[in-house]
Amino acid sequence: MSHRIINLLADQRGVSAVEFGLLLTPFLMLLMGGMDLGHQYYIRAVTQGALSDVSRRASVEDPTFLAAGATTEERVEATLKQQIDAVAPDAEYTISQRNYFDFNGIGNPERLITDVNGNGQFDESDGDCWEDLDEDGEYDLDSGRVGIGGANDVSFYSVNVRMERLFPTASLLGISPYIDFTVETAVRNQPYGNQPTPPVICGVTP
Repeated sequence: MSHRIINLLADQRGVSAVEFGLLLTPFLMLLMGGMDLGHQYYIRAVTQGALSDVSRRASVEDPTFLAAGATTEERVEATLKQQIDAVAPDAEYTISQRNYFDFNGIGNPERLITDVNGNGQFDESDGDCWEDLDEDGEYDLDSGRVGIGGANDVSFYSVNVRMERLFPTASLLGISPYIDFTVETAVRNQPYGNQPTPPVICGVTP
């Protein structure tokens, strides 16, 4: 082997640059991935905080909001968008506002009062009776009503946020390029009036 080849193999000049190049890509991916996760948790925390604040303010009679809207529900939605837009200006929102007679009703069907055959399910033909919470004359698998409700009702809020990730690491990792999450909260409205008692309906409805 010639002295020239031996000297070339022994030459370590530029090794640091090569090693740095090999480590740079995974380091940047870890760095951007960590910052992306931090950004996602920050947006979620801001959204949850805004929702908790707005829901508490909306629980009183004639709540005051700076945001415009013809109804309390519209002002709640506008206030949420204002606060979230400050940290996620390009986000898309899906905001749901429903109310229930009590906390037990959230996500559950209307309550049976009489279960003729005792099977734990509503049977129209048996003449079972139920509390018609939304007063629509039909037995519903979700006892909620649209809107924040009235005195002593339980208001249930859900906000879904969808936005592009802060860094373009998703395509390299094979994950969705969008952040998509949902925050929820439930608040009982203040007893500023009498809570209406839902009617009880039995059997086949007209």
